[in-house]
Amino acid sequence: MIARVLIWNLFDSKTTIDELREHLPTLPEGDVWVVNEASERFGLISYGDELPDLGQVRELIGDEPAVAEEFDVE
Repeated sequence: MIARVLIWNLFDSKTTIDELREHLPTLPEGDVWVVNEASERFGLISYGDELPDLGQVRELIGDEPAVAEEFDVE
């Protein structure tokens, strides 16, 4: 199994965490959105073969994730 971690910095983005929350797509079971409001970072932890459709999230933020990592889950 693969775990993917995507983190966006929202400091210079076109949106806020509250705006994002209103437009987040439903995730597959086990996947989660993560937020660190103090550092204005937002992200996704996803498990499985493919990432969910993140087109609207990328459009709202206006940038690709600052961190995009894949890990083997053992």
